[in-house]
Amino acid sequence: MNWEETIALLHEGDWQGRKMGFRRMEALLGRLGNPERKLRFLHVAGTNGKGSASAMLAGILHAAGIRTGLYISPHIREMNERWSVDGINISDERLRGLGERLREQLSGMRELPTAFELLTVLGLLYFYEEGCDAAVLEVGLGGRLDATNVIPTPDCALIMHIGLEHMAQLGDTLEKIAREKGGIIKEGGEVVLYRQRPEVERVIREICEEKGARLTVTEECRALPAEPEDGQLFSYRQYDRLRLSLLGSYQRENAAAVLDAVEVLRRKGYRISDEAVAAGLSEVRWQGRFELLCRAPLVLVDGAHNPNGAAALARSLREYLPGKRICFLLGVMEDKDYHEMLRIIAPLAERFLAAVPKNARALSKERLRDEIRSCFDGETDAFASVTEALGHGLRIVRAGEADALVCFGSLYQVSEIRAFFQNERE
Repeated sequence: MNWEETIALLHEGDWQGRKMGFRRMEALLGRLGNPERKLRFLHVAGTNGKGSASAMLAGILHAAGIRTGLYISPHIREMNERWSVDGINISDERLRGLGERLREQLSGMRELPTAFELLTVLGLLYFYEEGCDAAVLEVGLGGRLDATNVIPTPDCALIMHIGLEHMAQLGDTLEKIAREKGGIIKEGGEVVLYRQRPEVERVIREICEEKGARLTVTEECRALPAEPEDGQLFSYRQYDRLRLSLLGSYQRENAAAVLDAVEVLRRKGYRISDEAVAAGLSEVRWQGRFELLCRAPLVLVDGAHNPNGAAALARSLREYLPGKRICFLLGVMEDKDYHEMLRIIAPLAERFLAAVPKNARALSKERLRDEIRSCFDGETDAFASVTEALGHGLRIVRAGEADALVCFGSLYQVSEIRAFFQNERE
């Protein structure tokens, strides 16, 4: 099902102008028997890496024989991707059925929930009815007032890399944003923090002290030689030569946080063998994160859509494609910090292709082209669609004018790019 179908099924009202908070969700969950009180949770927040970390955690738990629900946002291709159990997305039939039940419960409510609140409640109900032993929840926005934070104390709160994002909602400094994201920390909880800037760590430590929560901060992991087609090898703490199917140097650091979370869960009584850890990491799949779409010609897609994501992408490109001539296909939303993203990526570029993703918030090709030219002297072309830009980019690399085509800038264009290559293979 797509977004429009799902939202129309759940609710026909206006989603805008609502205050953040849990009053609406708590009322609806109460009508449903409070499924959130009958589940065990792992809660994942952060600016970058939370989706990948959620997928790794869910994969490890599934490999350990633990029935696991996974709730993510946004989706790449279809709405059903947001809710899965043991790696299988919810069916259209089940989604419709749960949506109809939620809609029935909305009758008589004084204030109707927002779209994301309804999607979150649907997930909590689904995971409970599917008999999940654990549910991994990815935060949507921030943490403190995010809909997912309606849950009781999770078995582990995992906080990934924090950067400047959504400053109108979360605050205009790293410290303010860290406090919002640290809002998922609850009394007496267990917390794993991805190692990062001192000011962020200081805020998270303060919150943990206030809440009486136990904090683990990740350490640096060690990369080992490996062929890219086999993923990557790394060692971390007591783990030696673990294989991770996801490419990108930043994914090793994400995996380190996941491994620390596994140790927390083991202390909580979860039976997770080292074999399950190895299987979960080696088999995990996550669309649009330094994803290799084609080997000849070489094409990569990455969902980097903010400066932190762009910096992570740049580090990975320097590691995997040193000295290569890279043609970048870029499409962005107009509310993103694309100027800073370009400042980070431009030194690696041979040329740029500006494209317009299928989204009302997408930056126009003319404005994006002009922005690129303000910080890049090489050749820049602009296209009205991602598909058109892809076709041109493939001609460039096939003609030997560049060594690789790297697409980035927005998760909204990942689906279109992946579909393009799927159709080419067929």
